[in-house]
Parts: sequence; structure tokens; C-alpha cells
Amino acid sequence: MTPGIWTRPDEVAPVWPGRNYPLGSTWTPESTNFAVYAPGGTGVQLCLFDEEDNETCHELTENSLGVWHGALPDIAPGTRYGYRVDGPWDPERGLRFNPRKLLLDPYALAISGEVTDHPAIFGYADGTPAVISDEDSAPHVQRSVVVDPAFDWGGDQPMFKRWRDTVIYELHVKGMTMLHDRVPEELRGTYAGLTTPAVIDYLHDLGITAVELLPIHQFASEPMLASRGLVNYWGYNSIGFFAPHNAYAATGDRGEQVAEFKRMVKAFHEAGIEVILDVVYNHTAEAGPNGPTLSFRGLDDLGYYQRVVDEHGAPVQPDVYWDVTGCGNTLNATHTQSLRMILDSLRYWVNEMHVDGFRFDLMSALTRTNQSVDMGSHLLTAIGQDPVLRHVKLIAEPWDASMDGYKVGEFPPPWVEWNDQYRDAVRDFWRGQGDIRTMATRLAGSSDLYADDGRSPYASVNFITAHDGFTLRDLVSYNYKHNEANAEDNRDGTDNNRSWNCGHEGETRDPAILALRHRQAANLMATLCLTNGVPMIVAGDERGRTQGGNNNAYGQDNETSWIDWRPDDAWLDIYEITKTALRLRREHPALRQRHWFEGRPTIKGGPKDLIWLHPEGHEMTPEDWNDQQLAAIGMFVSGSPLRSPGPRGEQQVDKSFMIWISAAAHQLKVTFPENEWVHAGEVVLSTDPEYAVGTPVRIGDTLMLDARTVIVFREA
Repeated sequence: MTPGIWTRPDEVAPVWPGRNYPLGSTWTPESTNFAVYAPGGTGVQLCLFDEEDNETCHELTENSLGVWHGALPDIAPGTRYGYRVDGPWDPERGLRFNPRKLLLDPYALAISGEVTDHPAIFGYADGTPAVISDEDSAPHVQRSVVVDPAFDWGGDQPMFKRWRDTVIYELHVKGMTMLHDRVPEELRGTYAGLTTPAVIDYLHDLGITAVELLPIHQFASEPMLASRGLVNYWGYNSIGFFAPHNAYAATGDRGEQVAEFKRMVKAFHEAGIEVILDVVYNHTAEAGPNGPTLSFRGLDDLGYYQRVVDEHGAPVQPDVYWDVTGCGNTLNATHTQSLRMILDSLRYWVNEMHVDGFRFDLMSALTRTNQSVDMGSHLLTAIGQDPVLRHVKLIAEPWDASMDGYKVGEFPPPWVEWNDQYRDAVRDFWRGQGDIRTMATRLAGSSDLYADDGRSPYASVNFITAHDGFTLRDLVSYNYKHNEANAEDNRDGTDNNRSWNCGHEGETRDPAILALRHRQAANLMATLCLTNGVPMIVAGDERGRTQGGNNNAYGQDNETSWIDWRPDDAWLDIYEITKTALRLRREHPALRQRHWFEGRPTIKGGPKDLIWLHPEGHEMTPEDWNDQQLAAIGMFVSGSPLRSPGPRGEQQVDKSFMIWISAAAHQLKVTFPENEWVHAGEVVLSTDPEYAVGTPVRIGDTLMLDARTVIVFREA
């Protein structure tokens, strides 16, 4: 590739010099600037595609600090483009340039089309990684799209809801509405579908304050899945960190998906609901070194992907990736450009797309310094001082696919974390294999994990189920995974389900088993919603969604994963329990406290802020805490006054609560102890049909709780 030659002083170059910042394509009515980072390339072509998919290539002759750039006049929004990068082909040195491969712009704001499984998408030929492929990949890969970012946000502003007031609902954009009969058919499975009253009114009625969307960055399915007739449904395989996934757009994929996504965020905000994105920066869809060449590998393979390094940080084998994600590659967040791309992407989604926060998949993989997890790593430090990012919601999945990546309780403020120890403790308790001491610690906010570094109970994002694993209904219906539909001979997915099928594996019509399953699901959901911390509910759990025992449905883009909105088989009693528990949480700050319980009065002469009670009515003793047979406990939460002041520094006073949870397999007597602070109360939530909402109780009363029960009493 050689620079253009001019013959007249007044001749206009076919490609203007442009500028090296910002990266990506930047549209204006006069011209569009293109800038791409490819420091090891010897030449870069910008390739434009017309409506008939005819390709016209322009050489970018300007190279500043590793960025190739140029500007073209008269480029319309919606124009599709890609890059071809020339340079050395030497895989043993980590150099995989191949101009026959059309590459996505890593900073593309929109992406058109889809990747098809074909040998041409690989940089090497005939299954031989050392031999360069001369087959053009353009017919089989996606195109980047020039976007006009203009959008009328009206008065939309960041919501900044407090963590202690937050209730998260993890949902899949497609799965949420694909089977919803009250969403127009043409909008089902799309961003626009989520803006319909059928969805927003439902979430508002339930008590949700934030939706956490499974990955919506542009992603691609793995060739391995395609060979089994499956697709990547969850989306944890990103290839475009600035582009909303085009298949979720009802309006088109030539930039229309960007405006549609913005309209979705605006609609959620108008309903008082924040938008959190599940983001996957830890790896890309290019898989291992023998994976497809779609973007990063053809631009700067050595820079973007981690290698095994020596004690000085130098690559030991440049042709071998270092992988702690289980997906073939790990993005190198210590490299300047990779780090810059992650930060630019995060700021883009906050500033331009108005999202309210992020949940980082396999966050430990991104905190590595010389491949050791480092809580002072480049990325954590950069986010912590960033004037935009440090104020949004930041959720870490505090582990990766390695043995040393498990870091629950170790991320620095202001990060909060998915707390899998909460999940395991609550599951074990309700299947009769729990420990009272551990259960009490989790109910009070997991101070053993988060109190020692200045964080609050809301640092624990509590969940019982997530997108991976059993649904709530399956958790009480199956002891074993049933993943045959995944075409891996039931080998995939965890065997550590901590589930109990209540006496029968799978679906049944036995009324006693069904009643027990409903009771157990209600117990689990009530526990989640009333625990100190931030509750996360998986979409559909509140109405009994089932995956038929599949605990790894990542490739099931079908009725297995989509929510069935028909009332016929819905567990609507669980919906009502969930709604009631979230209403109590919302109305009573005693049930969502910012400060840790201390087990002592908040004011002189007052009750302790938290008292753990034995069923016999006395405060728990050391002997009681060590009683392995004890399967029930009472949690007294004082509301008079709370330890946290109000917004103007005023003392907050709330109702006090007595919460009894019993996982005992038999009826159990519980006694309300004599005390000088609370003399009477009433039932406000119950999974025991013998005690309806409104049932009164007085101090000294003894109640007979049914087996496996949650009952919440509120001070009268």
C-alpha cells in the first residue's frame, strides 16, 4: 500500500488526512473521520460497501502513534465499512495480519449482519495455523456501520438510585418478550418490546428498580455451537464493545439499533427503572489463537490478548494465549490500548447511551497484573478515579475460570459483588442441610465478607438463582441437571446444584409435592427479598419459569429459555409473595439498612438493633449457635430508632419486625418473648397458610409454625 500521488496543487485527495482521535468512525455532515489502532500493520485499507455489497477500498496513509486515520466526505449515516490490514504473518511471534480478512472496527457504534461459519473467517488455511489463508472473508463476516448519534433525550438524567433502595431484575432482552401475547408480534424479542406497557407496568407493579440486561454488546456465536445446530443465546461472546446487539433491534441494523436502544433506556427511566448492563470485557468472540479473525486479532493480536509471561512480564510463548476465562482468550487489560478501549466503552454507554451501571462478567480476569489478581490493577484504579465511572453502579462477578481468581469479599469500594456464598447458604438451609450461624450471617448482610474494608451491607448483591444454573422452579423440582438438549451428553453445566426435588425428579401432578415445591419457592424468594443487601431476581422466577432441568441453557434460543407468560402453568402465588416482600422492603427502611447491625441499642435504653431468637423465645446462646440440629431462627429487627439518619440528619423511626424462618421438616413451636419495647404485632407475610396476613400476635404468645415456613410480623 502506497500513499496517493497528486498532479495538481489544487487537487483534493481521495482520502483526507483526518485525525487520530476519536477512534472509530465519527460522522459529521461534511465528512466522516475513520481512525483505527493497528500499530504493527504496514498498511490499512478502509473498505466501504454499497447496497449491493460492492466493496470500494481507500488507503489510509496517515499513521499517528499507531493509529491509522483518514476522513472521507459525503458519507451517509448507515454506510457499512470494514478494515483490511497488511503486515507480517508470523504466528510464532504473535503476528497474524492478513489483508484478505475484513475486520470490524473495535470502536464501531453499530454492526450490521452476522458471522457465518465458514473456513474463510479464519486467518489460516486448511486447518494449518502456520499457513496464511488467501480466501476473502468479507462474504461471511459483519460490517461496521457509520452512525449519526443525534437523539432527543428530553430531560433524561442519571437516576443515581441508592444501592439500599435497589432491587435488580436480571433479564434477557429476547427471552423477556418473545412469548408475550401482550407485546406486538413485530416487537417481541427486541429493545422496543421492553418499552411496552406489558413489560414496564409489570416490573413497576412487582417492585423492580433496576433491570440488569444480559449482554447486549454485539456478540457472535462460536463455530462449535453452530456445528451442533445451536447459537449463543446468553451473549457472553462479545465482538463489538460499543455496538448494541443488532438482532435485538426491531427497526434495523444500519444504526437504527442505537436509537432503539436509547429509546428503551429513556422509557425505563421515565418509569423510574435504572438500566444496568452485563458486560463481557474479559474475552472476545475470536476464541483461542486458532479461532476466527474478526477484528482484534487482525489489528494487534499481541496487544489485545494476554500471553504467558515470565517474571518480568515478557511473553514466554507469543503464539500461545493465556486463558482464565474458559473461552480461549483473555483480554489484556494491562495493555494501554486495551485498557483505553474498555474505559472508552464504559464512558460511551454512560454518557451517550445513559445506562446506569455495569455488572462485569468474570471481573477477576480483568484485574490481573503479570497474571496475578491485583486489587490495585490498572483497570480498577482507572475506574476508581474516573469522574464519570466512579459514580455509576459497579458490580463485580468476583471470580474467573481459574483457581486463584475467586475473590468474593475482596473488591475495593465502590464496587459491590455478586455473593455466591449467600446463594449457597440459603439453598443449603432450605433443603435442610444448612448451618444456622452461616444463615444468620447471610441474612444480616454478610458482614464477614464486606464489613472489614468500610463497605456497607449493600456491597452484597444477593441472589439465589442467576442466568446460569437452575431456575427457582427447577431448584425445587430437580436434584440433577438435564442438559441433553445442549448436545454435550449432559457433561456441561455444574453438578453442584444444591437443589431438592421435594420427592420426585421433574414435573409431577402429585398435589402434595406441588404444594411443597410452591412453599419452598416462596420461602426462597421471601428470604431473598428480606435479606439485608441488594436482592437480584432472575426474570420469570417470580412466576415459576422452568427450563426443564437444564442448568446451562446458554445455547437454547427457544422456549427452553424464553419466559412463558401464559397463566396456565404459572406459579402466581410466588409472584404475590415476591410483590409483598418487595413492598415491605420498599416501605420500611428497617428492612434495607445502610449500616451494619451491631447487636446493641442505637440509643441509650432502647432495644438492640438486631436480636437473634431461639424458637423457645430466648436470645440465642453460644450453645444454640453450635446446635447442628437447629433448623429455625427468629430475627428481631428494631425500627425505633434506626442507626442511619434521614436525608436531613433527622432520627429515623420505623416499625420493628420479627421474622421467623424454619426449615424444619416438622411443625415447630415458637414463642414471642416478653420485652418492654414491642407488645403486639400482626402477620404481614406468610408462607404458612394457617397464618393469613393480618393475624394478630402479642408478646408471650406461642405459635405452631408449619414445616418449612417464613412468617414476618410487623409491630402493631
